[in-house]
Amino acid sequence: MVERLAIDHVGHLGDGIALTEARSLFVPYTLGGEVVEVTAAPGQHPDRRQLVRIEQASPERIEPFCPHFGTCGGCAIQHWETERYRAWKRDLVAATLAQAKIDCEVFPLIDAHGKGRRRVTLHARKGAHDVLKVGFAAAQSHDVVPIDRCPILDPGLGGALEAAWALAEPLIGIGKPLDIQITATDGGLDVDIRGSGPLPAAAIAMLSQIAAKQGVARLTRHGELVLMRQAPGVTMGKARVILPPGSFLQATVAGEETLAALVAKHGGRAKHIADLFCGVGPFALRLAEKSRISAYDSDAGAIAALQKAIASTAGLKPIKAETRDLFRRPLVAEELRDFDAIVFDPPRQGAQAQAERLAGSKVPVVIAVSCNVATFARDARILIDGGYKIEGVTPVDQFRHTPHVELVARFKR
Repeated sequence: MVERLAIDHVGHLGDGIALTEARSLFVPYTLGGEVVEVTAAPGQHPDRRQLVRIEQASPERIEPFCPHFGTCGGCAIQHWETERYRAWKRDLVAATLAQAKIDCEVFPLIDAHGKGRRRVTLHARKGAHDVLKVGFAAAQSHDVVPIDRCPILDPGLGGALEAAWALAEPLIGIGKPLDIQITATDGGLDVDIRGSGPLPAAAIAMLSQIAAKQGVARLTRHGELVLMRQAPGVTMGKARVILPPGSFLQATVAGEETLAALVAKHGGRAKHIADLFCGVGPFALRLAEKSRISAYDSDAGAIAALQKAIASTAGLKPIKAETRDLFRRPLVAEELRDFDAIVFDPPRQGAQAQAERLAGSKVPVVIAVSCNVATFARDARILIDGGYKIEGVTPVDQFRHTPHVELVARFKR
């Protein structure tokens, strides 16, 4: 049955929201002020609707630039003019902080899309009649939308889609779904395949041949090396880091550089800085140009890569890199007392246990980096209740066309 709805505003996940007497209804790819025709979205939440037709379009609507938009679930917003989209994304941060009763300035949104995404995870599945599909998950679905190009990718990922299709072809016959993570590095494409399970020697040899033909720098399967033609490295400040297989990186080069510049600015003249949840060292390696660093992360592979980068880079202050699970063993007050500043950039779940220890410490400056404003607000409240003052939040948009936003904030005693 077709319904006619008036869209009131765009919600925090990027869907248009229609306010009815009974409840709010969520309609993807719509904007505030639009009148639309919709139907129920099969297999989805009863409050979600599927767009059929735009009867009255918003003057803020623009033409999406990607032919897959609306079927591929990678982007939620390509149909909103830039300035209104940017204001909405900044407001996501401001509204969440206000709801948590955190009173601080939210600075203008910094665009950090740069040349585009430098890492991507593609899914390979068998479709109808055993036809191979390689692409991204559809919105609100596990179905895979086959793609042959993606205009939001960094040029360094040129050839990534072709490589993913070629590598998936001999493996999909096993019948298992695959996830193919590809990262652009200075040595070429770094590819890690997950989901295949154990493979016979002949299959691994075939993968090696395909990877070499596709110009892949390194191919791993569940982190185990299959082929290495070039060491997959990235530059961080003065250092070159050889990435562990499947390594986490900020989504864009511009995003990493923007976040690192904000962290360095907030660090000021601190002489000894702790970098918590340091990963492969995007902050630590840059901060070490001026300050002594103690870096901690639970990922042993990331710490090993950081240690190798430290050893091969001249002109840095001392950096101590240590494997430590900060969720189970956060740094305590006695360990924190020697630091002039703390940087912490936890995963999406935030760093509640570490925030509680920081709140009980006397560290003069805490710099928080987050990819989840809700968990940031929780951790920020802990710091504020412990005596810190928040000096403002800067939102950073490296996930353009999505509701995801990074942020950096400075807390001071």
